[in-house]
Order: sequence, then C-alpha cells, then structure tokens
Amino acid sequence: MSSGLRIGPGKLSVFIKWMLVINLGVFIIQLIFPRLTYILGLTPAAFYSEFPNRFYQILTYMFLHGGFGHIFFNMFALWMFGTEIEYTWGSRAFGRFYLICGLAGAVLTLIFLPSQSIPMIGASGAIYGILTAYWIMFPNRYLYLYFLFPIKVKWAIPGMMLLGFLFSAGNVAHLAHLGGALYGLIYLKSDWRLTRLIGKYKNLRYNQRETKLNKNRMEAEDIMKRVDAILDKINEVGIENISKSDRKFLDEASSQLAHEKKKEEK
Repeated sequence: MSSGLRIGPGKLSVFIKWMLVINLGVFIIQLIFPRLTYILGLTPAAFYSEFPNRFYQILTYMFLHGGFGHIFFNMFALWMFGTEIEYTWGSRAFGRFYLICGLAGAVLTLIFLPSQSIPMIGASGAIYGILTAYWIMFPNRYLYLYFLFPIKVKWAIPGMMLLGFLFSAGNVAHLAHLGGALYGLIYLKSDWRLTRLIGKYKNLRYNQRETKLNKNRMEAEDIMKRVDAILDKINEVGIENISKSDRKFLDEASSQLAHEKKKEEK
C-alpha cells in the first residue's frame, strides 16, 4: 500500500458521477413530493406486512436523503473515498460493490428491526462499505482532520465511525451503517483469502499433473527398456525362441503405445 499526503481523490469517476446526478435528482424530487420518502424509503413493518409488494425498497431507500446536510456528507464521502477505489477496481465492480453494501444495510435492518414503522433512507450503508474498503486498501494514507491535522486512514476512519455512532441523533440508521461496513470487510478479506486458496488449488493441481506425467514417463521408459531387451533377444535367437511372457509383454506394449498415440492425436 502506498502512503503519503493526499488532497482530494482527483477527477470524478464514471459511476460516482452518475450517483451524484441520480441522488441529487431524487433529492430535488423529494423536496417537491415529500410523499416519495414513504413510497421509496424502507419501512420494515410495511415491508413485511405487504410482502412482496415493497421489495423494491431495499434498493430505492439508498437514493433518498433526509436533508441537505445528509446528502452532502454522503456524496462528499462517496467522492472523497470512492473515486480511487473505482479507478482501481473498474466502474462495474465498484458499482456492484456499492449497491450490495447498501443492500446489506437494508437486510441487517430488516432482520433486527422488523417492526420499525419509520422509513429508513440514505446511502450511508453503501458509504460505510466504501469507507471500510478504503481503510483496508490504503491504511497508511493521511487524511486532514478538519482540513488541518494529518492523521492516518487506519486511525481516522474507525474514529469517524465511532464518533458517528456515539454522538449522532437518535434517528440514525446504525444497523444500515453496520451492514454496509460488514459487507465491505467480508468482501475484501474473503476476496483476499479466496485468491490465496485458488492459487494453492491451482498449484496443487499443477503438482499432481506433473507427478502423474513424471510417473507415466518413467513407466514408458521402463517399458521401452524391456522392449529393447526383448528385441535384442529376438535378433539373437529368433522370435520363435522367446518366452510366452516376452511375447505377451510385446503385445501389451504395442497396444499401449497405439492407445497413447491416439490420445495425442485427439
């Protein structure tokens, strides 16, 4: 992982640009039609009582926000921490990760708060997944706390999450945050472990194949040595004077060689 001071993530990436446009557009529509919050926000009690009619809410809730400050800080964090991840992974993989983090936040809320009757809205679950990914990928980067004090990512992001949990208002969707963060952690760590496991599996298969090839090669060499010895004997005494076991061996060796040749031709 690289380290050093960094101010801003750089040019807007493709997926994040679309998220900024869509979220801002939906926020404006919310201001005009407040009822949209109840239609597209995730209300666990209604989700279960009217299942599966409100199934779409596990996705739509993350495009709604409760005020200017809410949407500003979510979109700022998306740009600030997500841009480099998108450029590293590619827009498709990053977009999939973002949406699944949001879905994970919805699922955790539905599991532990099934009777909640207040709509849950916001992209914070997805944002917490991105914060977790950035924390794992760039732990030694520096962030400027309050734009003044440099602090490493490995301390800054857990600190921000903890402060958000301890000092936030009572209407904050902590389970959505936790769901997104957990998925981000599992995704990056399991991806790392799976990569190692796949590499070990490939090496094992390669070693097994090499062992088998070496064994077949040694067996073929032994066969040819015995065939040469029998042929030398035929030259000395004639084919009618060799033993039945030698004749049987020549026939079996001939059949085996013909079989191997056919396999190579295929």
